[in-house]
Amino acid sequence: MEKTSMKDCGNTFLNGLIKENPTFVLMLGMCPTLAVTSSAINGFGMGMTTTVVLTMSNIIISLLRKVIPDKVRIPAFIVIIASFVTIVGQFLEAYIPSLNSALGMFIPLIVVNCIILGRAEAFASKNNWILSAFDGIGMGLGFTAALTIIGLVREMLGAHKAFGVAFADIAAMIGMPEAFVNWLSAQYPIAIFVMAPGAFFVLAFIVAIINSSKNSKAKKAALSKVDCDMADHDCANCAHKCEHAFYDPNGIDGSVYDKNVKEESKDKEEK
Repeated sequence: MEKTSMKDCGNTFLNGLIKENPTFVLMLGMCPTLAVTSSAINGFGMGMTTTVVLTMSNIIISLLRKVIPDKVRIPAFIVIIASFVTIVGQFLEAYIPSLNSALGMFIPLIVVNCIILGRAEAFASKNNWILSAFDGIGMGLGFTAALTIIGLVREMLGAHKAFGVAFADIAAMIGMPEAFVNWLSAQYPIAIFVMAPGAFFVLAFIVAIINSSKNSKAKKAALSKVDCDMADHDCANCAHKCEHAFYDPNGIDGSVYDKNVKEESKDKEEK
């Protein structure tokens, strides 16, 4: 059996949850993301359903990766995924009929969800079952978190509710003044956010924030690597961490010197 460390498992899990979030980073699974996120509960239910199918299919595909012929791997992957989708669909219909009714046709469509088939092809078919399980859980929870956040924002703006509970009811439960509760009850929600266009607005806004943050970090990282090719540059007071700057452990004041200038001085002394 291939050796797998906890560090590898942790990195694989975080990769799917944050670094390569299937919705906010890879932009996969847009159909259920835009269609079922009219409420936080629907988003959470869809995400967890996908997580179960993704994790179990990843494990089975990884265990069978050396048995499945390469020429028929995609049809084989779809059969395995469809089997778990059928099992999960029957479970929801039997025990959570309200969620099953809310998600409707999007449960059987999990079979062709590009996240699941993509992870089967890109990861599970090339790694052992332990890493594949962590990949499935990480990607699945990342998808769940994204759908829940989008659904919660849409529900709060479009229905003045959070997880199906009205703002006025929440205010009354926590003991807010009756006048404030009545004021909340009288406010009109922005109904467009629980309609189809609302999903595009919320997703675009969240992705824009994430990309803006990434660009800002990238610019800072680029500035920190700028190489100041100046012989008389003051490296000690420079914000750029240039490659030619170095810390002199023998310096009395612990100064930072310009390596290029230091080497030039050393060559002159030797001559």
